[in-house]
Amino acid sequence: MSFSPAEAERVPLKRAIGPKLLILFVVGDILGTGVYALTGKVAGKVGGALWMPFLFGFIIAALTAMSYVELVTKYPRAAGAALYTQRAFKVPFLTFMVAFAVMCSGLTSASAAARAIGGDYLKAFVTLPGVVVGIIFIVGVALLNYRGVSESVKTNIVFTLIELSGLIVIIIIGVYAVTTGAGEPSRLTEIRADEAGGLMLALLGSTALAFFAFVGFEDSVNMAEETTDPSRSFPRAIFLGVAITSTVYILVAITSSLLVDYRVLEKSSGPLLEVVKAGGISFPPQLFAAIAMVAVANSALINMMMASRLVYGLANERVVPRPLAWVDPRRQTPVIGILFTTALAIALISTGEIAGLGDTTAFLLLCVFTVVNIAVLVLRKDTVEHAHYRAPTVMPVLGAILAFVLASPLTGRPAEVYIRAGVLLGVGLLLWVVNWLVMRRHQHAAP
Repeated sequence: MSFSPAEAERVPLKRAIGPKLLILFVVGDILGTGVYALTGKVAGKVGGALWMPFLFGFIIAALTAMSYVELVTKYPRAAGAALYTQRAFKVPFLTFMVAFAVMCSGLTSASAAARAIGGDYLKAFVTLPGVVVGIIFIVGVALLNYRGVSESVKTNIVFTLIELSGLIVIIIIGVYAVTTGAGEPSRLTEIRADEAGGLMLALLGSTALAFFAFVGFEDSVNMAEETTDPSRSFPRAIFLGVAITSTVYILVAITSSLLVDYRVLEKSSGPLLEVVKAGGISFPPQLFAAIAMVAVANSALINMMMASRLVYGLANERVVPRPLAWVDPRRQTPVIGILFTTALAIALISTGEIAGLGDTTAFLLLCVFTVVNIAVLVLRKDTVEHAHYRAPTVMPVLGAILAFVLASPLTGRPAEVYIRAGVLLGVGLLLWVVNWLVMRRHQHAAP
């Protein structure tokens, strides 16, 4: 297989995603690892008032979603936050670091999902080494990703319906608990403030971690070149996707706290399985464990799709080497981007744990969201010929402030998260320097 820049320019991405598919894509991207695997860790930070961090996470996600909708309808191209950063600030170094942070967030999210595959949910069937299971799984995701966006998105639809059914089961269990007088309603107002920092740290820290459950809507903007009529499709898809998932999350959080003490949830990598066992409804735990694994697998599939498309978009923008934009003419998928991102994901799976990878994902994206919300305001001076969505000015302002606060040390985030993010961004810095040197050499060599 040889690479030809001219060929890469002739082969476009296939526009295979319609409005309905896009809504399901957004819902499926947001649902998954965060609620199925990290709900217990959020409960450990906040206590019984588990619904509060998910409510706050929804508010912040909704504010930033408005900024993304404005930008993707204004500039309906792949590359997402990197494209917006470049257009707003025109600083190649900043563009690259934002792009690299977004790509790493997708990879850390997919890696967290891959590690979760081998956790308590899988143990309902068999006990296997988590790292080995994660690596095998991520290779399978890469093969599906290579086969084509249509196949990947259709698989996502099936997975989305399955994972949504699992959360509906939890909600039904909650309704049953309320109608029969089961559970402990008093837990719903209990906030854990028994550690240094008290109430404020409990809320900030838990919201920062819960925000991981809301990441995903931003992935969809990297599918803009594979979506039919993106300027019309994206506003409805993103807003509906965030609203649907937020409602489900809050109901699931209320049910979890009603039926299971936060200390029990905190210790489990399959917290919703604990809810099923305590629910009073005869629902097979193994069946729910299977549903949960499908949900986690879906998160990894979509995040790996996003990462590979981001690499493709960056290569087309000449921020990274052009060979990364090579599209297989037969499958019309960015095969080099898929191989590159899969290799990085395998490295993360081999070195990280579920909670740490999830928290790293949230931190990286909160930093990116701060930049994107500012970019919206800067780009108001840039006009385009077609109609597009425009967010009320106060929304990106609030979005930038809140995202910055949740990314700051005020949340009490573990030092390892900042160290991991720093190492990843350090790798990005090294790659930017290497790419800059190569481009400079080519410019000097040109007649």
